[in-house]
Amino acid sequence: MSEAATLELAADFLRHRVGDFKPRAAVVLGSGLARVAESVSSGDVIAFREVPGLPDTSVAGHGGSLVVGSLEGVPVVIQTGRFHLYEGVNAALVGLPVRLFAELGAEVLVITNAAGGLNPMLRPPTLMLISDHINYMWRNPLIGPVLKGEDRWPHLYSQYDSDLRAFTGKLALERGIRLQEGVYAGVLGPTYETPAEIHMLRRSGADAVGMSTVPEVIVARARGLRVLGISSITNVGAGMKAGTLSHSEVLAASASLAGDLEVLIRGVVGQLAD
Repeated sequence: MSEAATLELAADFLRHRVGDFKPRAAVVLGSGLARVAESVSSGDVIAFREVPGLPDTSVAGHGGSLVVGSLEGVPVVIQTGRFHLYEGVNAALVGLPVRLFAELGAEVLVITNAAGGLNPMLRPPTLMLISDHINYMWRNPLIGPVLKGEDRWPHLYSQYDSDLRAFTGKLALERGIRLQEGVYAGVLGPTYETPAEIHMLRRSGADAVGMSTVPEVIVARARGLRVLGISSITNVGAGMKAGTLSHSEVLAASASLAGDLEVLIRGVVGQLAD
């Protein structure tokens, strides 16, 4: 089945499921960050496997559902968990949920992830506002026929919305939340990086590294959505300190940041209210 046909089938299913509901914002929650989804009022939980074209997620800490409802009085759809290229899926499938959000009418995408810190100033656990990204995945979800409503050559020089970043930075300062800006490097995974790769990433200008986010942001910009990205810096990059890194450590660090991240997400979503 073509990507266009898959999108149409999945979008028709969601429209039938949610009726005339139109989200103002979509939120993607990364590893161990599902807490904010529990705050959605009148939420309808739709498992990935119910939506035509969406498989279950296979990664621990990723809930695998869409939550449709209201947050801070604003209609939202929240994606708990995501698909990763390292799971063996293609970039188009990773970006399919964002295409669905756009089909439902979302105008803003708030996307989160767990990442390793490369900049010594980012002392985990802490939050990083994404100012830009580097695509070291060598994959692009826009390869192939242009889908309806998408730009063939979207510009990515301002993919992370400056107004949303400014608002989030001000909110963090007011609430006493430690937040720094930085560049996110997206890599394919699933292996953690070698010390030589960490050195290369740091020299290329990256402040943090992770295995997600870039495909979704590319799709969002092709569809004209405004994007805000926040990384939970859960650890320093592999090889930057003694010992090995485990996914369970990442989840634990993410959980410790969930409260601050929820405050920021609620604030950003809330200011979208009419």
